[in-house]
Amino acid sequence: MRISDEGALLEWGTESKAMNGGEYYAPRLQPFAGRVDYYGVEGDSISRGKIKMIGTCQISYYSAFEDSTHAGKVRSIGRIFLDYFNKYDNKTLRGKLKMIGNYRLEYFSEFENESYRGKLRSIGNTHLTYYSNFDDRYNSGKIKSIGPNKYVWYTSFDRRDMGGALKVGFYRQAVNGITYILW
Repeated sequence: MRISDEGALLEWGTESKAMNGGEYYAPRLQPFAGRVDYYGVEGDSISRGKIKMIGTCQISYYSAFEDSTHAGKVRSIGRIFLDYFNKYDNKTLRGKLKMIGNYRLEYFSEFENESYRGKLRSIGNTHLTYYSNFDDRYNSGKIKSIGPNKYVWYTSFDRRDMGGALKVGFYRQAVNGITYILW
């Protein structure tokens, strides 16, 4: 499943790996071949029409009478609960994911460098770093490291057609039990 940082269910299914491409995966998930149920009249006004179950995995949503920043967002996927920043938190963080199960998500504040302001700072104990706007213009805001894994991108000094592409590192990294996928 892919979920936005605002709590919307984007897509679900299985990943397809390229047959002869090594570590390349399709950017979109293959549709789930099993049963998908939706909330009907038994759901409240917020959850009606949204996905209820994907296979045997149940999905629940925050209802309308809870915090206004949470209403309609995914509350749980199976046994994993999701929590969000509420209306009393920092204005730039309101509505974004705060917790996924036991993992706490931290973001760069509004006072940080503009190239990574509002982006993820850490997930659990895995820290993320980014290139700033003082680095090469092609790399400003791109990921520099995820935990111990470093990323090097082509710069404006490299070949003209390669500027901004990934030079060293993998687009998919499994770090501390979480798979990170760069887009």
